[in-house]
Amino acid sequence: MPITNFAIEYDAVNQQNIFTNGDTVRGRIIVEVLKETRIKSLTLIAKGKGEAHSSNEDSTFSVYDKYYTFKRQILAEARQDGETFESTKVISQGRHVFPFSFKIPDREIPSSFKCALCEIVHKIKAELKQPMKLPRKAETYFKFVSKPTMDITGLMVPWHGSNYTSVKFFGSGAVTMDVYSDRIGCKQGETLQIRVEILNHSTRSVTPILKFYLKENSNGNGLQSIVVKKILQMEGKAVSSSSKGTVMKAIAIPRRLPPSILNCSIFRLEYELKVYLDIKYTIDEGVTIPIVVLPDMRQQPSPVAFDVTPQQQATLQPLDSPPAYETLFPS
Repeated sequence: MPITNFAIEYDAVNQQNIFTNGDTVRGRIIVEVLKETRIKSLTLIAKGKGEAHSSNEDSTFSVYDKYYTFKRQILAEARQDGETFESTKVISQGRHVFPFSFKIPDREIPSSFKCALCEIVHKIKAELKQPMKLPRKAETYFKFVSKPTMDITGLMVPWHGSNYTSVKFFGSGAVTMDVYSDRIGCKQGETLQIRVEILNHSTRSVTPILKFYLKENSNGNGLQSIVVKKILQMEGKAVSSSSKGTVMKAIAIPRRLPPSILNCSIFRLEYELKVYLDIKYTIDEGVTIPIVVLPDMRQQPSPVAFDVTPQQQATLQPLDSPPAYETLFPS
């Protein structure tokens, strides 16, 4: 077998080995041969693409999206009627290096991501053709993280929501809750400041609960699948009947959480912080804060893995217990 090695290498652009919009990827195709070898063509292809899929009792779907394609002939195939050996290239025995470079488009492109519902990949592929032989292929993947989306309305300004709950079963009165956040956009590793003000005009004691969720949402062909994963849960001090209270909480965004994906037509990765009151015999709808996790381009650790079986969810409900708090928020 004359070709002993066919591989792709690329150069890191930073210590985290992460690329973003507008970066240039530089690398090389390696071909090692034992003896003189004829080659028809050598082609480089770089792609960014996504695939979303799911299934339910009635139907299944898979949808695809392409973000960019770069194709370059490193060794071009001769175009003439009737292929002959003269239309091929001859490379000598040894190691041959074919450098390449391409620029990632500087536009909205989703970040690399993989879960049960979706896979967004950025990869480099090489294809080598020889006379009378099957093509040889090599490929490698690189991590792409989209630049932070800063044009969302109200991203970095204070946020406020309120809720009114009537107590009717085995009690009476009403409870008013106001929830304040210093902002809804937060980088990996940063902290959100949450304030909950409770005015309890009921005959029952109420306890504020905070739950932070991740939502994976794929859609296509008129169908939608949502997986909800609870990241953490926190409980505030109870507020007794006919009194008022204020709860202050600091929500640290784990560095290992993947950034929000809001710029993909077939998939969305979203975060929500739900604040509600635990009232005996009463259901409180609570207040939901949309949280946008922004990438910290200075440091991009590997995303945390949440191993949860995909399920169709009509409403926002936890599927399992959160990971240990100490693993997400080391002291």
